[in-house]
Amino acid sequence: MPAYQPIILELAEWLETPPGKYVRSWEQAQVDAMVGNVFGYHAIQVGLPHWDLLQSNRIPCKVRTHPEHENAAEAGAVLVAEPERLPFESGSVDLLVLPHVLECSADPHRILREAERVLVPEGRVVISGFNPWSLWGASDRIPGLDPLLPVPVHMQVSLPRLKDWFKLLSFELDRGRFGCYRPACSDQAWLDRWAFMDKAGDRWWPVCGAVYVVSAIKRVAGMRLVGPNWKAARKRVRRQAVVTGRHSVQKTRHR
Repeated sequence: MPAYQPIILELAEWLETPPGKYVRSWEQAQVDAMVGNVFGYHAIQVGLPHWDLLQSNRIPCKVRTHPEHENAAEAGAVLVAEPERLPFESGSVDLLVLPHVLECSADPHRILREAERVLVPEGRVVISGFNPWSLWGASDRIPGLDPLLPVPVHMQVSLPRLKDWFKLLSFELDRGRFGCYRPACSDQAWLDRWAFMDKAGDRWWPVCGAVYVVSAIKRVAGMRLVGPNWKAARKRVRRQAVVTGRHSVQKTRHR
């Protein structure tokens, strides 16, 4: 059994709690905005198949994966696959969504390399994760406090670390956002009371959001898209001199 499976399953259960639904609502809005205008032929969501993050995308072929055979149909998964070994040909996927997949694996860099392999040139990957430097992550470092998140803080992938991995691979960061600044209250009523923290946090301490969502594009060095040259200059045809016969007419008149 892959090391990431127990954590990803615990995360799926946590996402049904009040703080989990709060995170899901924010991430859904961010991912919808990032994938809405992505076109192509194949879109893949790796992990958490019960949570449809491809609903706003218009690519015709959409697939969600699940790490285990049991309950795959109940979760809405079409394909059982491990994120470290995706069963797709190289350069065959246009859009890849990885919701909290990197931080639930013992080898997140390998998953990112696999994402690079299956994506087409100019393909897009969308990644979400917990911010280890947020208030939620800091509580896991305080002795005596119960962790707020199902993912241990030492496994969470910070955004600066993710940017470094992008530079090592062929990904170019397109855009990203931090979010979820309310305290991780287990009661929905208290979460609603702290709703004002979202606007304040986004303005005053944006990098302290509990979660982040980023989008990156696979760039291929030296690649040039070839298309019709609509602006090609027309070939100029050199006109030949026209003999008017004016000199012959003047000779005839003198006769």
